[in-house]
Amino acid sequence: MRIITWNIQWGRGADGRVALDRTIAALRDMGGADVICLQEVVRGFPDLASDPVDEVAALVAAFPGHEAVFGAGVDVPGTYGGRGQFGNLLLSALPVGAVSRHALPFPADAGVPGMPRCCVEAVLAAPSGPLRVLTTHLEYYSALQRRTQIMALRQLQEEAAGHAGTAATSRRDANPAFVRQPRPLEAVICGDFNMEPDSPDYALMAEPTADEGVGWVDAWCEANGALAHDPTVGLHGADWPDRQYCCDYFWVSQRIAPRVRAVAVETATPASDHQPVVLELEY
Repeated sequence: MRIITWNIQWGRGADGRVALDRTIAALRDMGGADVICLQEVVRGFPDLASDPVDEVAALVAAFPGHEAVFGAGVDVPGTYGGRGQFGNLLLSALPVGAVSRHALPFPADAGVPGMPRCCVEAVLAAPSGPLRVLTTHLEYYSALQRRTQIMALRQLQEEAAGHAGTAATSRRDANPAFVRQPRPLEAVICGDFNMEPDSPDYALMAEPTADEGVGWVDAWCEANGALAHDPTVGLHGADWPDRQYCCDYFWVSQRIAPRVRAVAVETATPASDHQPVVLELEY
């Protein structure tokens, strides 16, 4: 099973030019993927992405073999009518079951820029059984907001653990919305976490839980041992950042950590200020 995560910066390359077709070409050049998780995808923000204004529609059209799940952290009136949305897109070639769009905490942090953030979750019918795949983009400027968002991601896994032992129900109620859907503990979460591997935020995300099997494990470490994380930003001369470091990750639930086969950063493309990261998982 192959999953790609990439903060595409709405198609804005390291050269400052917005060209979503270049982003799409780079994804195709990486070969096939069962799941593609993209952050900073926009709709109705022409000042960011003037052509196309609806990047979700363009990406869905570009990958017709994938089902799309979009979640907007920012959802505001558009500049010229409609809605302006900024968020995360999950494209799956595997059948998609239950979907959740989690609004992440956004506590007030006076004088610090920030925006609402979300996490998109989908239960996928993988060959070896149901798997939750989540993609997110945590706050960059506010350390307070980012820390509370990490705590929320940990809580999502604890919440799933409570549901994991409960079997799906058949439709016996007049309201089909009450039918219980599978929500397995086995999970992958990926995206732009805006934290470095030696940071307190990283340590919080990696902190073991009281209940065995519930915590998150850095897939890079499972695949590459003590090898330092390859940088995911700062590689191609974009106006940000001024140095190379890693802030894009795959995390897996403890139960499936032994199934991680490889994690690698695709360094060649300058189609964003971030690099794509690829996970290979035996599943």
